[in-house]
Amino acid sequence: MKAATIRDVALRATVSVASVSRVLNGAGPVAEPTRRRVLEAVEALQYVPHSGARSLSTSKTNTVGVILPDLFGEFFSELIRGLDVAAREHGYHLIVSSSHDDADEASAAIRSMRGRVDGLIVLSPHMDAANLAASLAGRLPVLLMNGGATDAGRPSIVVDNHGGAVTAVKHLLDTGRTRIAHIAGPAGNLEAESRLAGYGEAMARAGLETTVVEGDFTQASGHRAAARLIADGQSLDGLFAGNDMMAVGALLAFQEAGLRCPEDIAVVGFDDVPIAGLVRPSLTTMRIRIAETGRSALKRLVGLIEANTGADVACDVVRPELVIRQSSGQAATPDRRAAANRAPTATGSSQLGEVRDV
Repeated sequence: MKAATIRDVALRATVSVASVSRVLNGAGPVAEPTRRRVLEAVEALQYVPHSGARSLSTSKTNTVGVILPDLFGEFFSELIRGLDVAAREHGYHLIVSSSHDDADEASAAIRSMRGRVDGLIVLSPHMDAANLAASLAGRLPVLLMNGGATDAGRPSIVVDNHGGAVTAVKHLLDTGRTRIAHIAGPAGNLEAESRLAGYGEAMARAGLETTVVEGDFTQASGHRAAARLIADGQSLDGLFAGNDMMAVGALLAFQEAGLRCPEDIAVVGFDDVPIAGLVRPSLTTMRIRIAETGRSALKRLVGLIEANTGADVACDVVRPELVIRQSSGQAATPDRRAAANRAPTATGSSQLGEVRDV
């Protein structure tokens, strides 16, 4: 059967098309008997409003655009889940696109969404891409995520990656570890660089040498990095990985090499993706409540859309929480902590070690 139109609804309810539109959009006064007849006609005809036609008349699409650097992996799945739940709660739909970590592709995605969405959420790990997103969107409300804490004057949500990394390394130190390596995320990535800097600061405070190997936030790169550390003969007792997936890859490499975790080497990740609590040993990590962060971002953007004033330029900071699981164990005993404090330190070691690409 042919889909019912707004004119069919008006004819059945014996009212004008304008009256049907007012009832469906909640715009303008409508007498109660008229409203009831329209709703009965809508139900009888199973009428579904045409979103494109509605947007032409109301200048509102009830759709939000989301641009992510990637769509693969547990982190982005959790983030999209949180965004989607909040979108449905507020009567919005999502259009999700990936920039593939490329500024030109981010630009193309933004241009394709203009006129189709009421606002944009852009998660960009690079400062230039974040700036580009805000400038290309024009008058469209834009909320930046993880664009860097220096995004002054723009609505944004950032994770305290530096502080979270310091906490992660401090936990390893508290368990008596003193030879702690770091698997960093890709160069040029703001989150990776902040976590690397936090690792370096915590190690410098403890007067300890740093050992850094570069990954790319994937499980495979974490496995390669850990295998490289083992092959190089690194005598390590702790590892802080720049995210959970690299930590999971490292756990596998250590198991393949016959190393026990946490007895021989303790491991801490970052993000708390769902798999972190399912692997064995379960992974100690820095929790950022990914889905809840997505919900908060969508709610914040809806506020920007509905306010339509541009007054909200605050930067909300997400503080990671330490979640202790099997991969690091509990805090060290006083005897072990004392032994760790007596461990030799590097002379004047306050700089990061060489970053090696794996």
